[in-house]
Amino acid sequence: MKSQNIFKGAGLAMMLAGTFLQAGTVTGDWKTIDDETGVTKSIVRISQNPDGELEGKVVEILHSEQGPDPICKECPGDRKGKPIKGMVILWGLTDAGDDTWKGGEILDPKKGKIYRAKLRLREDGKLEVRGFIGFSLIGRTQVWEPVEE
Repeated sequence: MKSQNIFKGAGLAMMLAGTFLQAGTVTGDWKTIDDETGVTKSIVRISQNPDGELEGKVVEILHSEQGPDPICKECPGDRKGKPIKGMVILWGLTDAGDDTWKGGEILDPKKGKIYRAKLRLREDGKLEVRGFIGFSLIGRTQVWEPVEE
């Protein structure tokens, strides 16, 4: 009986440690939540490239006015007319310390506009994603939620 409690306690400690470690990183899969409608739009996988910069790629479309396979009608350059699923929409962010990443850009596929971007990992494990023009005071913030495994 006593050994069962030890194993249960150890299992709980490992689960909590795993949750804590997962909450401490911006890499992984995130549910994008539209800041205007509150609708969960997609899953974006954020990874770190060999240069240490973050990039985010749309790996799943959850809701789109265009249906299950939307294309980026308004996107600039070689992204124009391409499927949004599989598209890199976040790139060039570097670690600024204090769970903040700056200096990158983010694409809004709906509007086809590219904005400067910064990310901040909140204490609750959610990710603040800010897109802005010029300086950070003029822009919009979305709060993305981690995808539970």
